[in-house]
Amino acid sequence: MSSNRSGQLVILSSPSGGGKTSICRELLTAERRDAGWTFSISYTTRQRREGEKNGREYHFVPATEFDSLIAQDFFAEHFQVHLYKYGTPRGPLEAVVREGGVMLLDVDIQGARQLKTEYPDAIAIFILPPSLDALQDRLAKRGTETAEQLALRFARAREEMSAFRDYPFDYVVINDTLPEAVADVLAIVRAHPRRRDRWTTEQLDAVTR
Repeated sequence: MSSNRSGQLVILSSPSGGGKTSICRELLTAERRDAGWTFSISYTTRQRREGEKNGREYHFVPATEFDSLIAQDFFAEHFQVHLYKYGTPRGPLEAVVREGGVMLLDVDIQGARQLKTEYPDAIAIFILPPSLDALQDRLAKRGTETAEQLALRFARAREEMSAFRDYPFDYVVINDTLPEAVADVLAIVRAHPRRRDRWTTEQLDAVTR
């Protein structure tokens, strides 16, 4: 006898540079993909960076196409972050909820709140860096932004680290070292279906009476 094993949505959010994308990448091993783990590929209006591939990191679309998709209710959530728009396609999420598996979602805190509203059974995890100094160092080492863009990202990251307590996150993980953070997220995903509130009265009665 086990608790409800329907498909699970796992929302990972963090300030820019907090490590949510790296954690998702480490979690999606070939073995877990074979077991039904997938990644929600967002749509964005920003330009591709060197090494990125359309349909792998993101679906890169013009702003006019993005706005057209909004009008079609294509997105489960969408927001403008910094200078660009990002959105999570609804169809793949509905398929996982209906058919099973685990889908990882890499979104900002606004997107996390909207997704948690639409999918209250989703696991929402906020990833924190060990300190602001560590976050600033990580952002600088990426080398993907101008000084102005870097300052904007760090300012927003500080705001998100102060504001995340007001958002509906179920868990917090400190990303001091990547292997430990990955292990923490994996433990949460494995344990969450076994929470007391995930069992029905009928399921508990079957093994206790």
